[in-house]
This record gives sequence, C-alpha cells and structure tokens, in this order.
Amino acid sequence: MEFGIFTQTYVPAFRREGDPDAEHHAIQHDIELTKAADKAGFKYVWVTEHHFLDEYSHMSANDTYTGYLACCTDRIHVGSGIFNPLAMVNHPAKVAERVAMLDHLSDGRFEFGTGRGAGSHEILGFLQQAVELSAGSKDLSVTKEIWEETIGEFPKMWMQDTYEGHDGKWWSLPPRKVLPKPWKKPHPAMWYAAGNTSSYAMAARKGLGVLGFSVGNVEELEPVLTAYKKEIVNAEPVGAFVNDNVMVTSAAFVANDHDTAVRSAVNSRMNYLQSNVFRYHDTFPHPAEVPYWPDLIPDYTPETIEYMAGTGAVVCGDPDEALEQCRRWEAAGADQLVFGSGMATLEEQLETIRIFGEYIIPKLDTDPVHRTTRFRDEAAARLGR
Repeated sequence: MEFGIFTQTYVPAFRREGDPDAEHHAIQHDIELTKAADKAGFKYVWVTEHHFLDEYSHMSANDTYTGYLACCTDRIHVGSGIFNPLAMVNHPAKVAERVAMLDHLSDGRFEFGTGRGAGSHEILGFLQQAVELSAGSKDLSVTKEIWEETIGEFPKMWMQDTYEGHDGKWWSLPPRKVLPKPWKKPHPAMWYAAGNTSSYAMAARKGLGVLGFSVGNVEELEPVLTAYKKEIVNAEPVGAFVNDNVMVTSAAFVANDHDTAVRSAVNSRMNYLQSNVFRYHDTFPHPAEVPYWPDLIPDYTPETIEYMAGTGAVVCGDPDEALEQCRRWEAAGADQLVFGSGMATLEEQLETIRIFGEYIIPKLDTDPVHRTTRFRDEAAARLGR
C-alpha cells in the first residue's frame, strides 16, 4: 500500500478571526507539508480544484499550484484531485495542454485526476444554464453526461499528432495540434473521483484509478472495492493503459505518545471541517445525525476520537498504534492511503509526516517504484514509445 497527502487550502473562519493572513498561511503551510512528505517517502500529493467554497477549500487555481509543487519536490507524484474537465468550467483542450505541461515540469510525475465538481453551490456557478436546459430543474446528473463525452478525448489529444477533433453535444473542437505532448509516454495515469458503488464500477470499466474521497472508514471500503476490482479485470481503457488503483482518504494525528496524538485530534476541530463537507457536498447522502449548516457537528471528545480510530475513520495514536491502523486499510485492499491536511497545527502535521516516514511507510510500502509508474512504463514499452 502506498501513501499520499491531500491538500485543499482549508481556511476556517475561526482562524481568520485571529489571523488576517490565514489564507496565505494555509497555502504556504500546504507547500511545506508537501516538501516534507516528499522527503519522508510519501509517493503522492493530491491537490483539489474547488470554486466558491468559502472556508472549506480556497484551492481554485490548482494547475498553477501543482506546477510550483512539481518544481520544489523531487520524487513525490503531483496529482490533480481533481481537474474539472467540464467544458463550462475548463475547456478540455486547455486541460489537456495543462496536464502535458505539468508532466514536463514534473519530469513525468504528474497524475491526472478528474471529477465533476462538489455539490450544487460549486456546479451551478458554472453550469446553471446547462443544468436547466437538460433537466428543467437543478438535477446535477447532466455533469455525468458532459464528463462521459469528454474523458475519452484526452488520450487522443495527447497521442495523436494532430487531434482528430470533436463535435459533441456539449463542446466541439476542429482538428488541431494540441501542444505540448506529455513528456513521458504515453501519458499520465488517469483517475476519477468516484462516490457510489456504480461510479467505482464505471471507472473500472474505463480503466481509470479511483480517488475515493467519500470512503469514510474501513467498513465502507469493502462494497466499492469489490465492485471496482470485479470490473477492472475486463476494463476497456479510455487511455493507453489500465490504472488499477483505489485511493482512499483519512486524517492522521500521530505523535510519540498516545495522549499527545489524541489531544492533537481533539484540538484540530475536525468536526468543523466535516460540517463544511456537508455544507457544500449536497449530492452526498446526508446522515440524519448530521445537522444542517450553520449548525455544526458537535465537538469531538477524546472518546469520540478513540472510537473513530477503531473504525478507521481517522489514524490516531503513537507510532505502533498508527501502524496497526494502517495495516487495517492494507488488509481491506486499499492501494493507496492518503491523509488530508490543514486541521492540526503545522508543527503537529510535520511530526505526523516524520513518524510516517521513519516508522510506518518503510514497513508497508516496500516497492521503491510508484504503482502508476509501472503501469505507464509497461504501456510505453508495449507501444514502442
């Protein structure tokens, strides 16, 4: 099992109240965490793309940001988690160009994750007319239709000398040379941010890796992983190779002693970030026990954190405890375990990364080569590129 971190530029109101530069500090802290993760042996950093989501995520220009990360790291793969390829948000040709350029800037370390946006507040900022024309309401399912029309065009833009062009329902482009081409052939690994079981299966049939941001604990992984692995063996990839990969996300608070780690988790106000998840991700099922914004999920107690660690909803404890909790994800079949950033203090997060690098990653990720690199290199050899 491989490891990564996930950055979104979390800027909660309670930090802005005491720090007028909280947004700037959040961006800079995420850069420091990425540098530390690179040195510690984490293999991936995923950078979200969100728009208009105050507090929850101020990471809108993630193409610029990932380019910077590529140039201040050496080994870690830099991934879009996600780029939104819907033509009303980002024209697909421009997305293809950005991905290829980032592949050059990173010396072949870029990972191309896509998705369809986070809830109605974000999506309707760009697609209100398309949604209304398609469904006559605020049914966001039209985004799936637009994404489906688009995703298979990227490998053509990268691999055809002159792209054959596209004349679809939602966007069109005459034949053109889409430049630059990716540096490392045939193209970066492709991923999809999936939510429910059917979307995991769909991604597998297309040969895409899955960014499993919605998997909340170890138990929730089993049905979606089963659906994915059942379909991936018969994939008809939209790209040049199958990216057989399921990534899941969690939070991590690890220290040299148990009580310090639990205290860090409690003080992080994780409930506030999770309240923001349901504030904006209104396409997610809304559990009955979760209040509606601006009401908040109650503050977590040490007992709550202990319970969450027991289910895999968070990795928390001393190094031995954290290792065993990560082993549960490995045993459940996760290919990659990724930890979100921004809740604990910078110093606490750096300590967690250090402990993972020294004690946990060497025991669980013994392959020096990235899983996606193997897939990509095999495809290049097969295609004679």
